[in-house]
Amino acid sequence: MWVAVAIFALTYVLMTGRRLEWLPLDRPSAALTGAVLMVVAGVIPIDEAYGAVDWNTIVLLLGMMILTAYLKMAGFFGLVAEKALRRVRTPTGLLAAVVVLSGVLSALFVNDTVCLLFTPIVLEVALRAKLPPVPFLIALATSANIGGVATPTGNPQNMIVATASGIPYGAFCSRLLPVAALGLAANFAILRWLYRRELAVPFAAVAAVERTPVVPGLLRLSLLVVAATLVAYLAGGHLATVSISGAVALFLLSRRLPRRSLEQVDWALLLFFGALFVLVGGLARSGVVEKIYDATSPFFGDGEWSRLATFSAFTVAGSQLLSNVPFVLVARHWIEAFPDPETMWLALAMASTLAGNLTLLGSVANVIVAEVARDRVHLGFGEFLRAGVPTTLATTAIGVAVLALT
Repeated sequence: MWVAVAIFALTYVLMTGRRLEWLPLDRPSAALTGAVLMVVAGVIPIDEAYGAVDWNTIVLLLGMMILTAYLKMAGFFGLVAEKALRRVRTPTGLLAAVVVLSGVLSALFVNDTVCLLFTPIVLEVALRAKLPPVPFLIALATSANIGGVATPTGNPQNMIVATASGIPYGAFCSRLLPVAALGLAANFAILRWLYRRELAVPFAAVAAVERTPVVPGLLRLSLLVVAATLVAYLAGGHLATVSISGAVALFLLSRRLPRRSLEQVDWALLLFFGALFVLVGGLARSGVVEKIYDATSPFFGDGEWSRLATFSAFTVAGSQLLSNVPFVLVARHWIEAFPDPETMWLALAMASTLAGNLTLLGSVANVIVAEVARDRVHLGFGEFLRAGVPTTLATTAIGVAVLALT
């Protein structure tokens, strides 16, 4: 057990710390190193290590990445952004547009991808309108995290929860879509109040921003396939099967080399997830996960509201300590012990996602926004924390209330 804990702790340090000059490991390679150490040290046999990987999550994420790549090649994201942002006439209107666009698209596609594609556009629009970009960049990141709550495909941790729990797509959305909608409204209100002075400046006219050219035929086909996958999800189709089938349909019908879309897949992220499954599988096999649950479960309480609120708060804290995806992989072993497993699965997805808004390093989406914009705007840790704390507290409280009432 202590060997497993030591390997996990070392891997976590390597994943979260700054790269060392003498050991230049990034997050995927550090996670893979930890997974291999779990096998070599005898914590988990190689056959069980293969079985620890949740291939449904990996395949679902791969399929979504390919679908998103085709939409990107078709010019979908730039077209949507331009049409929405060109209608804006006030700073407050621009803030609302960013919140809605980021939230809605993140519910349909992976939130990290939305931030990667939209950060340059939002930054350019804000600068051309002679507005301070920071409020809009924070709105983009926080709204992407909140919007991702709504569906099983909104972010990686939701995918893990959906595949592990077996909750149907429609049932998942019916309970968490209101959380996302109310959360986006709360996020807009909080940011509008925090940055009321910055948003009181005049709004300059914005010319058309540079974007990927639209390919009409590919755009129509991609939207048709995405719509078909959503229908299949709602009809109860297996998430991973539907996702990868949509990707293959685009391979066959788009008349474009599939290599172009495959080159845009984040293979390092898929490797990272696979290694994390093995790493946490070794930790679970050692008995550590059960001991953590036994030590913390008395604090969750006996009442439905108290149990839901305490577990959600514990998830927010744990997601800050371990990062949300590793925490979900650990906590998923506890859920079936609760009286109402479905609600607690949804609470795990909700709270681990909203926890990403607490700090700048709380989610990959936040880091993407800060890194893409860093050559032109500095998005500091303290500035993000100023908005992140009230947003996280308010949206998590909304999530707990909605789940308890439904």
